[in-house]
Amino acid sequence: MRAAVIRFPGSNCDEDACHAVSQAGAQPVLVWHADYELPSVDVIILPGGFTYGDYLRSGAMAALSPVMTSIVEFANRGGPVIGICNGFQILTEAGLLPGQLTRNLSLRFICKDVTIRVENVNTPFTNRYNLGQNLRIPIAHNEGRFFADEETLDRLENKGQVAFRYEREVEGSLLEGNPNGSLRNIAGIINESGNVLGMMPHPERAIEAVTGSVDGAPLFQSLFESICV
Repeated sequence: MRAAVIRFPGSNCDEDACHAVSQAGAQPVLVWHADYELPSVDVIILPGGFTYGDYLRSGAMAALSPVMTSIVEFANRGGPVIGICNGFQILTEAGLLPGQLTRNLSLRFICKDVTIRVENVNTPFTNRYNLGQNLRIPIAHNEGRFFADEETLDRLENKGQVAFRYEREVEGSLLEGNPNGSLRNIAGIINESGNVLGMMPHPERAIEAVTGSVDGAPLFQSLFESICV
């Protein structure tokens, strides 16, 4: 199994994503954003960071990078694509996912662990989780508030496209709920076909106990196992 990890100017989680891929038993392949063609891969990961310094809007310039044409074609053919944090922003700017990621309500950069709840286990990314399972996953973003009009939000809910949701109240935990004001506490969504996932929390930073959580590891394991089936 091979996973392309796209490196943009300003990416800072590309090596973390490569490590997560390796830990899941697959081979990471770093791909430069200016490449027009993708190598032969089974998965594409758009990692977190601050592409182009987040100028204009987060992810707006990266969505116009040469490699994105091939990524859109890959996704439209049913290929699995994950966008994490800045990668999620890029996917919305490229039109592969609905909605937009806007400034946190606090107008501050937030970096801490949060609890998210698994809302859909019938996806290639989440089938190793249990429905309603709480995961401890770190976030690190300034523009992480998911926003969409009510019609789009209703459609996401009705079609099961909400993959993860910030947990409002976690019994016995000091972790806060919705950290950025995302509408309907949405932390991650999939497209209608179920092969494109965008999420603001960083599962690649939660794959080893030494970092405080291993709750992100099943996401990568789920994905590569689904491809093998």
